[in-house]
Amino acid sequence: MKKYQILIRYGELSTKGRNRNLFIRKLQAHVGRVLNGLEDISIRAERDRMFVHTDSESAMLTAKERLPRVFGIQSFSPVIQAPLDMEGMKETAIRLVGTLDPTGKTFKTTVKRSDKSFPLETNELQREVGGAVLSRYDGLAVQMKKPDIELRIEVRKEAAYMSAEIIPGAGGLPAGSNGKAVLMLSGGIDSPVAAYQMLRRGVELELVHFFSPPFTNERAKQKVLDLAEVLTETGTPIKLHIIPFTKLQQEVHKQVPDNVTMTSTRRMMLRIADEVRAAAGATAIVTGESLGQVASQTLESMQAINAVTTTPVLRPLLTLDKLEIIEQAKAIGTYDISIRPFEDCCTIFTPASPKTKPKLEKVERYESFTDFEEMIQEAVKEREILSFPREKVKQFADLL
Repeated sequence: MKKYQILIRYGELSTKGRNRNLFIRKLQAHVGRVLNGLEDISIRAERDRMFVHTDSESAMLTAKERLPRVFGIQSFSPVIQAPLDMEGMKETAIRLVGTLDPTGKTFKTTVKRSDKSFPLETNELQREVGGAVLSRYDGLAVQMKKPDIELRIEVRKEAAYMSAEIIPGAGGLPAGSNGKAVLMLSGGIDSPVAAYQMLRRGVELELVHFFSPPFTNERAKQKVLDLAEVLTETGTPIKLHIIPFTKLQQEVHKQVPDNVTMTSTRRMMLRIADEVRAAAGATAIVTGESLGQVASQTLESMQAINAVTTTPVLRPLLTLDKLEIIEQAKAIGTYDISIRPFEDCCTIFTPASPKTKPKLEKVERYESFTDFEEMIQEAVKEREILSFPREKVKQFADLL
C-alpha cells in the first residue's frame, strides 16, 4: 500500500444501474488524463469508490488541485497512511491537521477499527490521538456536532489511514458518457460556458470556430485556441475545427440586404456546423445563445436560423442572463481569455439595424439568388483541425 491515497466519490454515477461500469471506466480515463505526468501515480476503480495511490507528497498535492475539474467526481478526500504505533499516529494526525490552518477552529476525531486486533479500543484511540492534536494547536476546541475539522482515522491490518477534508468535485457525468455534439465556439464569453455545461452533462464535444482573415486576426484565433485548452482541463480531449469563413461571409453581405445579413450569416454557420457534425458522427449542435441577448437570439431569429437543419440545436444558456453567464465564465477560468479585445467573425460586418423578427420566406428568397452550397462545401473541406490538449500526449494507461 502506498503512503498517500485520494478517495474519490462518484455521486450521480452511482444511480446508473447496469451502465455504471461504463461510466466508471470513462471517469477513470479522465482522471488518468488530468494526472498524466505526475510521479508515481496509480489509479484503482471499485464499484462505489475510486482510489488514487502515490508515495509522492507533491504528486498528491498536485492531484488535489486538478481533480476538482473532472466531471463525474462528486467529492474526494486525501488520505494519509500512518504507522500502527501511537507515536506515529499522533505525529501524522498533528501534521495533517496542521495543513488545515486549525487555529480558532473546532475539531473532533472519528475512529473506525477495521482491524479489531489493534490493542487500543475505539474510544481510547480517539482520546489519545485527539488529545495529542489539541495539545499541539492553541485555540483548537472540541465540538462533536458539525466541527470545522473532522479527523477520520481508519485502522486496518497493514496501517492506519487518516483524512480530514472532503473536497467538492465538479459533479455531473464523465464526458463521452452521454453522446457527442459539435459546439459553435465564437471566442466570446458565452460559448465557452455552454461548452463547459455540455461537458458537465457527459457530452463529448468537437468545437467549430469561424475565422475571417484579414477582418479577424491571429490574436482572435489564439483566444479560441486558449479557450479550447482551458476546456480540456476537465480531462476531456477536444478537437477544434477552424473554418475559413471570409469568402462566404463577404458573399452574404454582397447578396443579402444589410438588415438580414446577421440572420443569413448565422444560417450559413449552422449549415457548416451541420456538415462538420455529420463528419464527426455527432447527433446535435450546441450554441452559446441566450434568449433576447442580441438580434440573432430572439425566438423569431432562432426559428429562421434553425430552418436550415433538422439536427437538434441545443442552447444550454438559453434562460441565463449576461451576469449569470459572466459569473460562470469567471468560475471556470474562461472569462479573462474571452474579454481580450480582438474581434471575431460574429462582431465584424454587424449591420446598424439588424432584423430582430426576420421572415423566413424573405430570408430564403434573398439567399436563393446565390449558390452558397458550393462555398459551404469548400469551407468545410479547407477547415483546419486541431487536437487539444496541445502538448504532446503522454502515455497514461500505466496509471490505470
